[in-house]
Parts: sequence; C-alpha cells; structure tokens
Amino acid sequence: MDAEAVLVASQTELSAALRGGADTVEAALESLLPEEDGPHARLTAAMRYATLGGGKRMRAFLVMEGAALFSVNEACAARVAASIEMLHAYSLVHDDLPAMDDDDLRRGKPSAHKAFDEATAILAGDALQARAFEVLAEPDTHSNPEARCELVAGLGLASGARGMAGGQMIDMLAEGQTLNAEQIIRLQALKTGRLIQFSAEAGAILGRAAPMQRHMLAAYGRDLGAAFQIADDLLDATGTTEETGKTAGKDAAAGKATLVAVLGVERARAQADMLAAQAAGHLESFGERAEVLVQLAAFVVARRQ
Repeated sequence: MDAEAVLVASQTELSAALRGGADTVEAALESLLPEEDGPHARLTAAMRYATLGGGKRMRAFLVMEGAALFSVNEACAARVAASIEMLHAYSLVHDDLPAMDDDDLRRGKPSAHKAFDEATAILAGDALQARAFEVLAEPDTHSNPEARCELVAGLGLASGARGMAGGQMIDMLAEGQTLNAEQIIRLQALKTGRLIQFSAEAGAILGRAAPMQRHMLAAYGRDLGAAFQIADDLLDATGTTEETGKTAGKDAAAGKATLVAVLGVERARAQADMLAAQAAGHLESFGERAEVLVQLAAFVVARRQ
C-alpha cells in the first residue's frame, strides 16, 4: 500500500471513530438533558438546543479514547465526555452574547440568544455549567469518590479564572491591542487549551492511571489544544462561513489577538503543524493503542470546519 493509500485509510478510520464517539456521547447527552414540562421547559429546551446535534465533539472524543487506553467502562466515559460537552456548550452560549463576541451564528444555526432570547441564553449557560459538575459528582460516573473529586476539581480548574474564563477575560481586554506571540500563546492556552488538556487527561483519571501516563496524556492535550486554536484562527482568516458554521473573518474585524495576525498565515500554519507533531510524540509509550489519537493530531490542523 503506497503512502497516499495509507493516509486515506487512516483518515477513514479516524472519521469512523469520530462518528462513533459522537453518537455515543450524543446518546448520553440526550439521557442527561431530557425534555421537561412545566415552568422551566423553555430553559431545558434552550439547554438542549445549545448542546445537542452539533459540533465536532473533539473534547468528548478525547475523553472516550483516553479512557479506552485503560479499559474504562464506556458508559462511565460517556458521562464524563457529556459533562465536558455541556461545559463547552455553556461557554459558547455566553461567548456568542452581544456583551462578549456578539455572534448570531453557531454550528450553522442561530446562536442560542437568537433562537430564544438573551436572558434565556444566559440562564441556559448557567444551568449547563451546573449540570456538568452535577454529572461528574454522581456515583454512576465512577464508583471511586476520589476519582469523582479529581474530575470535579480538574474541570473547575480548566474552566475557571485560571483556565477558560480567565482566558476569555484576557481575550476581551486584548481587543484592539497589540500582543506579542508569547502573550497570545498564554491567552489561548487558557481560553481553549486548558479544557482540551483536561479532556485528554480525564480518561486517565477515570482509569486510575499511573502518574506518568496521566502526564503524557495531559501533555498531548496541551499541545493538541494549541494546534487546534491556531487551526481555528486560520479557518477564521481563510475559510468561509459555510465551511466553518460560524461568521468568518470576525477575529480580524474585532481586532482579536491571534497568532495568524502576528505571524501571518504560513508561519502560523507551520507552528500548528509543529505542535500537532509534538502532541503525537507524547503518545509514543502507548504504542499502537493510541494510533487514533495520533491521527487526531494530524486531523485538527488539516480540517476545514
């Protein structure tokens, strides 16, 4: 089999794995976010609208594949993956609000505040964040209370002031300012990278893995997250709204601090490729068992959506 055929085969394998993982997590989300009647039905409808039926589910996939390395029960891994997807969905709902990024389009459909209203979108985001931690704390997620506590603490760190929310604050303050590459890397490591890093590490927490194995998966997630963010910025700069499912060109229009703005398209793309290769290198000790995660590192910098 020639190199091109091997590449096609690996991409086909990864695509099938991504679809399978997304279907598993979608089913878990359906179960964990049921439709409800009564006075708060509009809230649960908005939560489901923001979370179900869309997105790449990459963070969820990282949880599922990481957990599989340690033979974790799939249902338990899917609960953790669903929890992270809820947390991520909350961040997108709030990020799209007029007070923040002010975007009317998300995943190819109207943002939550457009489909419902701003107040409902705010409450839906709040409720999704709370539900994410509730799911992690429930005994069905893991029989070991220590594992559940580590998951709760890890997600809190990844999403709070020293993680995603802190990165979003820096991002807002940086609009219209000139940041250097080092400052942008720090911003993006918090805003995007920390949640992706935790997603990769969560499977090792579920599997009660050895500290070195947990460290290697966290390092993989860290570099993968950095590569993913650069690829996202490249898509915003060079892609179309139809390809990405969100408004293209908004970063430049808003004066956002990105590595594409500082380095230019070609150097930023080279940086993303280097980070993806570095991420894959962290998985060498896992051998062929981590091949799908290695393929994912290449995929995140080559994707068009």
